[in-house]
Amino acid sequence: MRRGPATLLGFVAILLWALLAAFTAASGAVPPFQLMAMSFAIGGLAGAASWAWRPHGIAALRHGWPVWAVGVGGLFGYHFLYFSALRAAPAIEASLIAYLWPLLIVLLSALAPGERLRAHHVIGALMGLAGAALIVTGGRGFAIDPAYLDGYALALVAAFFWSSYSVLSRRFHAVPSDIVTGFCLVTAGLALVAHLGLEATVWPQGATQWLAVLGLGIGPVGLAFFVWDTGVKHGDIQVLGAASYCAPLLSTLVLIALGLGAFTWAIGLACVLITGGAVIAARDMIFRKR
Repeated sequence: MRRGPATLLGFVAILLWALLAAFTAASGAVPPFQLMAMSFAIGGLAGAASWAWRPHGIAALRHGWPVWAVGVGGLFGYHFLYFSALRAAPAIEASLIAYLWPLLIVLLSALAPGERLRAHHVIGALMGLAGAALIVTGGRGFAIDPAYLDGYALALVAAFFWSSYSVLSRRFHAVPSDIVTGFCLVTAGLALVAHLGLEATVWPQGATQWLAVLGLGIGPVGLAFFVWDTGVKHGDIQVLGAASYCAPLLSTLVLIALGLGAFTWAIGLACVLITGGAVIAARDMIFRKR
């Protein structure tokens, strides 16, 4: 796939992740690891169902353990570490540290074959990080409490897991995205083990909550990972990294549209920073010479 279309597919993942908070809120009191197991199972089964008319897709599962280690490590490792961080540290600080992953993608992309990191990529990602900080903190600032260092460390490792997964996937550019089906199903199984060991089971109540879980599995925790896989393997990974800060911004705007939040000066400034940062990072793609 050409670089431009692949980058646009990566943007689709960012748009789908913007629905994550809304679907999660609508799913009720389902514990994080249980919700993770249910939604990843739905995403994986949906991918497997496509093999009914695309039987060649199942062949992607035959790739060796390095591909599986990177894929499952990224999907399960990130979410397990992130939810564990939220259990061990205040949500604002833990979420902000975890949101270092787009910046880390930009920085680590310099290690990917055929990539060259430029100053405008870093500037765009830093602007996005500043915007994300405004969204997470509401413009009220935050404080690092030494009592929660374990939780902060888990959030930082989570950021490294997802950024490393995204960059390392580029080394497996020849592996079809059908293998993400396997990643999702294995992640669902591991999440079920984590749920049974750490949480009490709480099932969704009513059709709305069940539909929210189904929506999670089909979109933000399903299709999003397939198109992200294509994007980071074949698209402009620096642009995708910087543009990923649009996810928390769009997620907040969706919640506001649903009446679950209010527009503030911090969100307005975040709009400017994140959008401007994404444009700066994508300068080469937008203003490419003919």
